[in-house]
Amino acid sequence: MHPRDTSPSDSTDTPGAETTGTDAPKAEKKWQPPKGVGKIAVRPGGTGRDDSYRPARSEPGPAKKAKKPSTYDNPNAERLQKVLATAGVGSRRASEELIAAGRVTVDGRVAKLGDRADPATAEIHVDGARVIVDTRLVYLAMNKPRGVVSTMADEQGREALADYVTDLSIRVYHVGRLDADSEGLLLLTNDGKLAHKLMHPSFGVPKTYLAEVDGPLPRAVGRALQSGVELEDGPARVDSFKLIDALGKSALIEITLHEGRKHIVRRMLEAVGHPVNRLVRTAIGPIKLGDIRPGRTRRLNPAEVAALFKAVEQHDSGQLDRDIARNDRDFEIDDDVETPATR
Repeated sequence: MHPRDTSPSDSTDTPGAETTGTDAPKAEKKWQPPKGVGKIAVRPGGTGRDDSYRPARSEPGPAKKAKKPSTYDNPNAERLQKVLATAGVGSRRASEELIAAGRVTVDGRVAKLGDRADPATAEIHVDGARVIVDTRLVYLAMNKPRGVVSTMADEQGREALADYVTDLSIRVYHVGRLDADSEGLLLLTNDGKLAHKLMHPSFGVPKTYLAEVDGPLPRAVGRALQSGVELEDGPARVDSFKLIDALGKSALIEITLHEGRKHIVRRMLEAVGHPVNRLVRTAIGPIKLGDIRPGRTRRLNPAEVAALFKAVEQHDSGQLDRDIARNDRDFEIDDDVETPATR
């Protein structure tokens, strides 16, 4: 065969031979994954193509929980040691030592140095005692005189409680009531939450009275009152009974109870045959009437306020919310109460 002759077998390139011109074969384009997909490992003998690949569905992921705002996000929050110092707990340095010792809690959590708190909303305790840090809150004890109605303003023009607190620039409310013929201790405050708890019977805050009744007074009277007497709205009993003095045809007794029904002290003593001639309330929980003159008021000190909170915090505070939710108005009736609905 002539050297220039060709045959079909000559068209096959020899491996490793160099090719030029338009007859050179085109290189095969390798498959590449879409953007955003990582490189695929090639198995031995494989092509590098992942036939199991499917584009991800554009489904929303699980909803993220909203971030709970911290005290640092509250523009009214102040450094805790400053809040305590303003409330009279001690100097800022002394307050820092209390915080460092773990003796301070804010909203139920043990505080640490650097914490901040909003005085208007934070519930702060030091050694378990509530500290009032909101300077807007007022707590007063008043000796209500006989003949004064337990309301801040009376539609009939009778002498009312507001006539005795004209020097206050803020509005306060009375915690419970005493009827016009009764006298003694009333609490006045603008802390509505505490006032409701003190009045609500589920919190069981005791109240103490001195009653002057017709005498002589047999010993059986005290036993009957402590065992319970039957009234038209159900049985009632006192928590304690004590004979203070026997004054001939009259007797002075001290009774303590936590009942909250209308005129209950007067009705109980009348039920045992000894009507009340004079009734004075001398204590509400840990707060005593003391030597406050009739018609005068005094501010409660921090220890007394803390004692009031302790008296109600040891009971189920959730009961109040449940009663309010079902529009239960019974808590507005206090011992020897005169309410607008019963006048």
